[in-house]
Amino acid sequence: MSRIAKKPITLPAGVELKVDGSSVSVKGPKGQLNLNLNSAVTVDLTDSVFTVKWDQNNKKATALAGTTRANVANMVRGVTEGFEKKLTLVGVGYRAQVKGKILSLNLGFSHPVDFTVPEGITVEATSQTELVVKGIDKQQVGAVSAEIRAYRPPEPYKGKGVKYADEHIVRKDAKKK
Repeated sequence: MSRIAKKPITLPAGVELKVDGSSVSVKGPKGQLNLNLNSAVTVDLTDSVFTVKWDQNNKKATALAGTTRANVANMVRGVTEGFEKKLTLVGVGYRAQVKGKILSLNLGFSHPVDFTVPEGITVEATSQTELVVKGIDKQQVGAVSAEIRAYRPPEPYKGKGVKYADEHIVRKDAKKK
């Protein structure tokens, strides 16, 4: 029994949701997103209220119903407000600079790391050591943030590396004789 899937999504003003067979498209002030649905789940849109329906006896359909509802809710939030992740560069000489669609990172390597920002995502360097990744697709924002972080993940001894702003790094003690 999925509690998430039972909760209806009320569409805010200015958001258009279309259901065409097995696909859902959401259009809002920030852009448009599409989602293909699984055949085990059906959706209903009446009077700007979106609901998910499924076979209650099928476990797979129950799981897919909750996932579908969460994905559509994230799409609605994305086209109205958008999503953002904040990254912090910790370390001596670690710097970030945005040049158009190229993010140039100095992360202690012998060369700068150039990251091409994908379409639909914007990266802002609020300072030399802070980045903000913004976009309307929650999954894509998270994937781009993880890709940037993967160049130099934070290490446990000094905490140097690229970390999320709200991430806590568990520190280890230095080796003792």
